[in-house]
Amino acid sequence: MRDPLLRFAGYITENGLKNTPQRRRIAEIFFRSGKHLSTEELYDMVRGPEYGIGQATVYRTLKLLCRAGLAREHHFGDLTARYEALDETAHHDHLICTGCGKNVEIVDEEIERQQELVAARNEFLLTSHRMVLYGLCRECAKKKKTDPDALSSPADYKLR
Repeated sequence: MRDPLLRFAGYITENGLKNTPQRRRIAEIFFRSGKHLSTEELYDMVRGPEYGIGQATVYRTLKLLCRAGLAREHHFGDLTARYEALDETAHHDHLICTGCGKNVEIVDEEIERQQELVAARNEFLLTSHRMVLYGLCRECAKKKKTDPDALSSPADYKLR
């Protein structure tokens, strides 16, 4: 995969936009983080009087990264938009805890094969997809139970 910062710089140039130091700093820290970040979280990481970066600049830069195909906006069940850097070679899905907001990226070849089979059975050519599974992480599920060993086997995690 080509360096996302170089791809971003190319996108900016191709679209007649300015490649400002603020945009570069925001993009560098965003790509380096490896996390799903809200605009507020990224702002906290990039701000400082020496950089002259406002929250609006962070928001606009994240939207620009999405238009460039380098980031994706997610809504994981709360009202906060989170952004993740896209890796053109690696697809993953998400498990989201509705108790604490924990986000786990999952890669499962069997799930990917099943999605392709479902699409083929229904005569669909897949162009993209997102799968987000919501539930409770082990810690939050234990808080809802009185028995601390209540979630000890995989069968305890089945859909109810």
